[in-house]
Amino acid sequence: MERHFFFSACALLLLAASTASAARIVEHTFYVQNLTVNKLCKTQIITAVNGRLPGPTIRVQEGDTLLVHVFNKSPYNLSIHWHGVFQRLSGWADGPSMITQCPIRPGCKYIYKFTIIDQEGTLWWHAHVSFLRATVYGALIIRPRDGHSYPFPMPYKEVPILLGEWWNTNVFDVEKLAVATGAAPNLSIAYTINGWPGDLYPCSGNQMYKLKLLQGRTYLLRIINAALNHELFFKIANHKLTVVSIDARYTEPYVTNVVVSAPGQTVDVLLTADQPVGSYYMAATAYASADGVLFDNTTTRGVLAYDGAPSSTTPLMPVLPDFNDTPTAHKFYSNLTGLVGGPHWEPVPLKVDHEMLVTIGLGLEPCPVNTSCKGPKLSASMNNVSFVRPTSLSMLQAFFFNVNGVYTTDFPAKPTIEFDYTNASINNNIPMLFAPKGTKLTKLKFNSTVEIIFQNTAILGVENHPMHLHGFDFHVLAQGFGNYNPATDRKKHNSINPQMRNTIAVPAGGWAVTRFTANNPGVWVLHCHLDMHLPLGLATAFVVENGPTPETTLPPPPVDLPQC
Repeated sequence: MERHFFFSACALLLLAASTASAARIVEHTFYVQNLTVNKLCKTQIITAVNGRLPGPTIRVQEGDTLLVHVFNKSPYNLSIHWHGVFQRLSGWADGPSMITQCPIRPGCKYIYKFTIIDQEGTLWWHAHVSFLRATVYGALIIRPRDGHSYPFPMPYKEVPILLGEWWNTNVFDVEKLAVATGAAPNLSIAYTINGWPGDLYPCSGNQMYKLKLLQGRTYLLRIINAALNHELFFKIANHKLTVVSIDARYTEPYVTNVVVSAPGQTVDVLLTADQPVGSYYMAATAYASADGVLFDNTTTRGVLAYDGAPSSTTPLMPVLPDFNDTPTAHKFYSNLTGLVGGPHWEPVPLKVDHEMLVTIGLGLEPCPVNTSCKGPKLSASMNNVSFVRPTSLSMLQAFFFNVNGVYTTDFPAKPTIEFDYTNASINNNIPMLFAPKGTKLTKLKFNSTVEIIFQNTAILGVENHPMHLHGFDFHVLAQGFGNYNPATDRKKHNSINPQMRNTIAVPAGGWAVTRFTANNPGVWVLHCHLDMHLPLGLATAFVVENGPTPETTLPPPPVDLPQC
């Protein structure tokens, strides 16, 4: 008996030691400060991390704890969001300014600390204050724990591909001017691949991303749409791509010759170098779904060069979709499915506790008196509420310390006024274009299941809206066009193997059905990831109550949490 107990105890100790050794502490330091760059024939100062654009790539394994020391040496208020990370019981590290923290003031610092739990794949990090996200961003790559493998053949090499957007001016001033005048922000003048615009832009012949390939090898491209305001088509000449993951969620392999991504989304694809030795362009350009709205209609490109290809070879250029090719975009978005039984797969919760129909779209608001604003200014709303962030205390602090007056929990679960949502005639009803301002949230019981039906509206025109939920992934049960009809569209729900995402591109003039389990206490913002729409008010948030045990209760804030 004693001998059996001895060996059992040893086995438990070995198991504990093995588990402990599998999880590490990964530490990084971010210095956010001015950087002088020369792009598109102009020298200018941008805000960047550690003197790089994009910023540092963070590589961790599932189970690791990440500590990032952020020193704000820039002239702007700042916070960093770890886009797609669940932040289980670490909501203080989520990062959105005035939602989970006050911003880091110039000259100050903050340590973000959180553990990566039940996630593998490609996520990313970015500034969550104003347009600073245009230059303050980078990849966050999560590999499986030691002893675990990908649910697809091991690639020869993994390559982050970050798609960005570029202005030849101070991006902080771009947003400031838009807010002051009430107009849409000035358009970007270029897109970038890993910080490089490519040779189609002036003064950029030598500013192009290049990737060397070995013929016959397979590469994992980790594609991140880090653009502020544009969805993007991405293609590689003469090559097929196999999607194996989206938003750090494994998918059934999906073969395609074009990838579509909305701002905030990530797509992992396998690329096999199976073409004749030569050079091939990769290219990205806008998918612009809003009729009559100006957009950046340029194209960025980089080069895939096979080993042995003559340097004089002219690369082949892919044929890109038209900018308004909604059928191609919808085919890609809607044909992806989850990998049932794969790592971290979660079945669809079938019992719904909280049902929501949420309209999303643009609108107008009156100009403030004594300002340079001319005429009604642009606004945006969800269920006829235009979101306003607090100014004196973050919402998570108000939740934890039970402070009244920061927000209310009366966000409507359905539109306060029902109308023909996607009919453009609504624009003739002038009062419907103006939504009241408010900081209205939804309170949820711990572990309750929430179904959100996003419904696009035609107010000021239909447009594809990428909706990002912090703290959770949701199952995407169905997507379609027109007004959502429960009698017919519920039959289209996929409850077997739907894709899971943290950012869903709601079709232009259409709808999307999503579902998630509120198993993470705290305050979690839901907002459009077009940066020009968030300050306009296209957002709300969920207050998830604490669970019944200490393991399901939000801990106190860290002592160095920034104060307002």
